[in-house]
Amino acid sequence: MTQQGWNFDNSYARLPESFFRRIEPVPVKSPELVILNKPLAETLGLDSTELQSEEGVQVLAGNELPAGSQPIAQAYGGHQFGHFTMLGDGRAVLLGEQVNPAGNRFDIQLKGSGRTPFSRGGDGRAALGPMLREYIISEAIHALGIPTNRSLAVVTTGESVFRETKLPGSILTRVAASHLRIGTFEYAARKGNIEELKLFADYAIKRHYPEIEMKDNRYLALFEEVIKRQAELIARWQHVGFIHGVMNTDNMTISGETIDYGPCAFMDEYHPETVFSSIDVQGRYAYQNQAAIGQWNLARFAETLVPLMHEKQEQAIELANEALSKYGNLYHQHWLSGMRAKLGLQNEEEQDESLIEELLEMMKEHRADYTNTFRALTLDKPAETAMNGSDEFAQWHARWQERLSRQENSRESSLQLMKISNPAVIPRNHRVEEALEAAVKEGDYSVMERLLEVLSRPYAYTSDQEKYARLPESSHYPYQTYCGT
Repeated sequence: MTQQGWNFDNSYARLPESFFRRIEPVPVKSPELVILNKPLAETLGLDSTELQSEEGVQVLAGNELPAGSQPIAQAYGGHQFGHFTMLGDGRAVLLGEQVNPAGNRFDIQLKGSGRTPFSRGGDGRAALGPMLREYIISEAIHALGIPTNRSLAVVTTGESVFRETKLPGSILTRVAASHLRIGTFEYAARKGNIEELKLFADYAIKRHYPEIEMKDNRYLALFEEVIKRQAELIARWQHVGFIHGVMNTDNMTISGETIDYGPCAFMDEYHPETVFSSIDVQGRYAYQNQAAIGQWNLARFAETLVPLMHEKQEQAIELANEALSKYGNLYHQHWLSGMRAKLGLQNEEEQDESLIEELLEMMKEHRADYTNTFRALTLDKPAETAMNGSDEFAQWHARWQERLSRQENSRESSLQLMKISNPAVIPRNHRVEEALEAAVKEGDYSVMERLLEVLSRPYAYTSDQEKYARLPESSHYPYQTYCGT
């Protein structure tokens, strides 16, 4: 078997076996590669030519194991819509940790690779559409400059999966800094073994925050670092109108990467209460709630670390609460800084937040498209906004221009700031569905390939992006997304 460039060091598999189960992917009938992320393969130190070979495809399908891998299914728990459940990788196998030529470590996971001890009633498989959807959205999020797990490849299996209908089966190769979740800490804490919890916390620190290993209270420091990462991550989601859709604690990573691309989507029309997930009937994970849910999830994380923060519980809780109390301000600082950049504001004035909030309120009232409003302002084409023609918008626009004039920086530098802060294109829901339909129903991957090419340069403002910035035709039916990726 060719090496393909694999260089595994499987540190997670050296943890106590209560954190995982050793299991191999379930072979599939006749795998075929449908897409390979060549730039990512190069970053990982892999040979993209070898990965496209027959042997390479067998590895990406789970039919053969790459040299040095130690496949496992990870155990974890999670608060799902506020209720705790013991969970685990029900249809994913972690092949191991690839160490690239730069010395960076990445989890390599096969998603849809068959049943595991955590599958419960599931078949452990995945349909082609959701796997391609995760590939598209995760790579778009990466191109937008937001931390995320990424997608290396998608293969079809030559087998069908049965959901509401018969669908083509598929396996996604997912790449992440790690799959350490808040839910993994919840799992460790619920088991009640303090030594294993401490061991796991030390592992997380060594893997993601080695700079805090020597601190007097490294577990409090770990909590503080994760707070910082999550506050910034969620603010960045808000800046581009991204709605995660299922912010359960098992979908929140310690590394601060976006993970789980099930019922996620990007807003078209701006409305804070926007929800896309078919199962989120109460709007728990609506756009306007994402920051607060982030804090709620971090509170659950704090509960797991309390026994490690101080030998006296009362003092440990006080330390955790003090750290968590800083989240709101951290998030707000990141959000405000990003929104200033979207309007080209390079210094700070007290009235900036009201200027931003007034614009958002007008966008809501006029049902303006979120991305295209900021795109039009960036291009100095206010007439292309949904608010154009209203006295309120004219007055706001004059105040904004006056605000820009009070900066020492040039108008050109403000324009450049806006261009790198406001994407010209996002993965529009109707464009994603168009690409998936062509791929799944017709076996035509060219629509997806063109979409991926455009999404790989979201801040380019080129002519070929024009049609991808257009809004969908109006529909009487709200767009819905579904769990199951």
